[in-house]
Amino acid sequence: MTSHRPLKVLAAVAVVFGALTVFSGGQGLFGPAHTRAALGHTVGFVLWFNFLAGFVYVVAGLGLWLGRRWGLWLATALALGTALVAVAFGLHVLDGGAYEMRTVGALALRLGFWAVVAAVGWRRAAGA
Repeated sequence: MTSHRPLKVLAAVAVVFGALTVFSGGQGLFGPAHTRAALGHTVGFVLWFNFLAGFVYVVAGLGLWLGRRWGLWLATALALGTALVAVAFGLHVLDGGAYEMRTVGALALRLGFWAVVAAVGWRRAAGA
């Protein structure tokens, strides 16, 4: 996979996004009680997925920056994994589970971002 400017920009954003995700997820999981309380009705499996995925965001971003195909595979896996978590979250909501509306927005942002990264990467890998 060769270098491509838009993909480099997305890779850099992925690394920063990943670091911020690890920090915010860590605060939600391990931070002081008042910080966790301020988050409201978090959905545990979404919070854990996002926290752990944040580390993968950084690795995927570095792989994409270096032009490694495995970075593209990680980006694709992140898009698919986030889609699966979004489906599970939707089922949680339909079942009457408590949630925050910002979780909907965060999942949409993450899914959209990784879908774009994967699409740009695969398009570049195909030589388009």
